[in-house]
Amino acid sequence: MGKFSLDEFVHKTQQDDQENDYFELETERVLEVNLNGEVWSKMGAMISYTGDIKFERERVLEHGLGKMFKKALTGEGTQLMKASGKGRLYLADQGKKVTVFDLKNDSLCVNGNDLLAFEPSINWDIRLMRKMAGIMSGGLFNVTLQGTGKVAITTHFEPLTLLVKLGETVYTDPHATVAWSGNLTPEFKTDISFRTFIGRGSGESIQMAFSGEGFVIIQPFEEVYMSSES
Repeated sequence: MGKFSLDEFVHKTQQDDQENDYFELETERVLEVNLNGEVWSKMGAMISYTGDIKFERERVLEHGLGKMFKKALTGEGTQLMKASGKGRLYLADQGKKVTVFDLKNDSLCVNGNDLLAFEPSINWDIRLMRKMAGIMSGGLFNVTLQGTGKVAITTHFEPLTLLVKLGETVYTDPHATVAWSGNLTPEFKTDISFRTFIGRGSGESIQMAFSGEGFVIIQPFEEVYMSSES
């Protein structure tokens, strides 16, 4: 850690008032939202704001009855918060690195725990994992985002993007998998044998398998989180 006078520290770390994009990386771990309307974010992600902004927890039927049932069935614990008004909003999630995507009629699937914020213009839905392996991996679920607008995700450390090519299959650890292109549908591969229980644990006995053509974003960290019923 460097040594600074108070004036030097303030100058080095103060917010940049000249940056006016809707989603702006204030630092690599803090997202600035220049709000003039509404934005959806992960519940609890607000760390500071200025201006006239109101916060509202996602209501049970906020996004329709179908999504409410899906959230109940998946045991999904991530809740959304709607911020509305005009001002600067700062979001972060446990010191994780923030990446902003500008979707242009694109589709992206994101691990629910790694979704930080998105514009109201983005359509979203919860995709159920159909195989038992999805439940075994710790209540894994994902959110499909589609349309045009800004989306912010988080990763532990620097993300790595793996290209999925035709004729090849990419396997990933579910707990290290952050997001993937919306045209891909992951399958689950189980390999439960004596060898899978040696080392860090049995987590590697379940893998996500991606086939087709697209990409998968992973992080160098196994993020284990329990379902809301645990």
